[in-house]
Amino acid sequence: MALSANDRIRWMSVASVYPHYIAKAGKKGRTRAEVDQIILWLTGYSAEALKGHLDAKSTFETFFAEAPAMNPNRFLITGVICGYRVEEIEDPLMREVRHLDKMVDELARGKAMEKILRTP
Repeated sequence: MALSANDRIRWMSVASVYPHYIAKAGKKGRTRAEVDQIILWLTGYSAEALKGHLDAKSTFETFFAEAPAMNPNRFLITGVICGYRVEEIEDPLMREVRHLDKMVDELARGKAMEKILRTP
């Protein structure tokens, strides 16, 4: 039985995708610190806890399930990423992954950090 795209993402390690986030942002002159700021804003992790998950090669499922304080303003993240309208994704985990993807994409497109880190 083949895994669905959602299952592949669910079991993928955050550490395997993290360098791609850094590279995408870096191509546009943005920094690792800015990518980390987005992740910490979204999940409520400390920098040390984020490093721990990266070192442990936590899956996206574990990473988001153990997030100490998902930001309530994350639902202000709307738009299309990877061909999906973020606000219409029904699977809660996939929606969180796409929130993160969308924010990193906005960073790479040069959007101001104040706009990326939504405030109502």
